[in-house]
Amino acid sequence: MVMMMMMTTKSMAREEVEKRKYDIAVVGGGPAGLSAAWAAAKAGASVILFEKDEAIAHSVRTSGVSWIDSMDALGIPSRLYNPISSYRFVSPANEVMITGSSPRSCVLDVRATYQHLAFMAAEAGAEIMVRSNVINIEKDENGKVVGVKVSTPEGDLGISCHLLIDASGFSTSAARRAGMAGEWKRYGAGAEYECYCDHANSAIWTLMVGQQYSQAGYAWVFPLSENRVRIGVGIGRPESQADPLDRLHDILKRRLKPLDQLGKIQPIELHYGFIPNEGTRPTTVADGLLLVGDSAGQANPLVLEGIRYAIEFGRLAGQVGARSLGVGATRESLLEYEKAWKSKVGSKIASALKVQSRWIGLSDEEWDREIEVLRDMSADEFVDFVKAEFTTTKMMKLALHHPKLAARQLFNMVLKS
Repeated sequence: MVMMMMMTTKSMAREEVEKRKYDIAVVGGGPAGLSAAWAAAKAGASVILFEKDEAIAHSVRTSGVSWIDSMDALGIPSRLYNPISSYRFVSPANEVMITGSSPRSCVLDVRATYQHLAFMAAEAGAEIMVRSNVINIEKDENGKVVGVKVSTPEGDLGISCHLLIDASGFSTSAARRAGMAGEWKRYGAGAEYECYCDHANSAIWTLMVGQQYSQAGYAWVFPLSENRVRIGVGIGRPESQADPLDRLHDILKRRLKPLDQLGKIQPIELHYGFIPNEGTRPTTVADGLLLVGDSAGQANPLVLEGIRYAIEFGRLAGQVGARSLGVGATRESLLEYEKAWKSKVGSKIASALKVQSRWIGLSDEEWDREIEVLRDMSADEFVDFVKAEFTTTKMMKLALHHPKLAARQLFNMVLKS
C-alpha cells in the first residue's frame, strides 16, 4: 500500500513536470532562435528554447562567411571571427584577385559565435533545452497555435504558449507541422571540411566556379587562420543532384587550384547542411506563430549566407513577439515584424536571386568571361554587390564605372526587378 502511494505521488509529480506554461516557445537553437529568445526574455517574456542537437552548434551547417560592419552593428565580438580583406575567384581558365586595403568580410568561428548567443539568451532569462525535438503542434478551435509537444531528455513535455517562434532552419519543422509552410523546392546543399593546412593567406577567401568544382554552384576556401581553413562545395537543387561531398572529395584528391598552394591538408571536422534558395516565404506570421531565419527564407542567394539576417531579424522577432503578447499574439499584431524585415531585405533577396539563377546556368567558358568583369572592381564595390546591397544609386554608379558589368546585364536584371 505504501509502495502504491509512493508511485502515485511520483506519477503526479511527473504529470506536473510534463505540462509547462511559457509566454513564448522557440524551436531551434541557431542564431535566429537564440537571438529571438534573448530579445523576448530581455523584454520580460517567459521563454523556453528547444534545440534538437546535443549541444548548441553541435553540428555546424554553415561555412560562416559574413560581414564585419554587420557583426559590429550586432555587437558580435571581433575575437569570434577572422577578418578578410581580399577576394579571389578561380574559374577553369581564369583567375581574378580583388585586393582591399582593410577587412570588410569575415569568417566566423561558428560554434563559438552560436554559444556566445546562447549565453546571452540564458543570461537574459531564457531557458534552453538541448536534444529536444518537436513532436506535435497544438491549436485551439480557431486554428491559433497555442502549444507544442516536445521530446526532451526529461521526457515528453507539453508546452502551452501564446507564441511559437519557428527558428528551426531549413527544415521549418514547426511551421510545416502547423500547416503553414511546405518544403523548400529550390535550395543549396553544401559539404565542407574544416582542415589543418600548412599555410594559407588568412586575409583572402576564394570562390571556385566551373564544372570541375560544382555542376550548379561553387566551391570555396574560407580561412579561419593561416593553418585552419574551410574547404567546401555547394550545389543547387534541383538543377543538379550531384552529392557535394563526392565533389569535395574529388577536389581534394586532385588538389585542384588553389588547393595545390596550401601544402598539407588534413580534415578535422565535416560540416554538411542545406539552405533555402528560392527567396522569402510568402508569409512568415500566423496566429500564435512566427518564422525567422532560414525558416523564413532570410538568406542572401549570392553566397548563400544569412547569419547576419538571422541575428538581426531574430532580435526583431523576439521584440515584436513580446509586444504582441498583450493582444494575444495574433497575426495582425505580428505583421509589424514581417513588414519590417521584408521592407529592409525582401527586394534585395529577390534581386540577388535573379543574378544567382543566371550564374547557376553558366558554362566553363562563360565563367571564364564572367569573372573577368570583376577584375577592375574595388573591394568595396565588390563587397556591396556580393552582400546584395542592391540600391539603385549603387548599381547605377557601379554600372557607369564598369561598363562591362552593364554589358553582362547583371545590373539590368536588378534594376528591372
